[in-house]
Amino acid sequence: MGFIAIGAALVYRASQSGDSQPTGADYVIAAMKIPAGAEIVSAVAADGQLTVTYKLGPMTSVRIFDGKSGEMVREIPIVSE
Repeated sequence: MGFIAIGAALVYRASQSGDSQPTGADYVIAAMKIPAGAEIVSAVAADGQLTVTYKLGPMTSVRIFDGKSGEMVREIPIVSE
């Protein structure tokens, strides 16, 4: 539920940004999937996509979602060098 609230807040904020791009119409996501038990680190809406960084145990990953369909475009694991 918290993740849905974050998504809704981002969509609202994007739609209230005035004349700047992107418009609120670029974000109509109803829900997105992240692993159960994951902790959201950040969520950023830009260029018609929503980028979510999350931690699950010791692993940190980034998922990029399409702002209109809600489909995951890509998942990027963050690894230590």
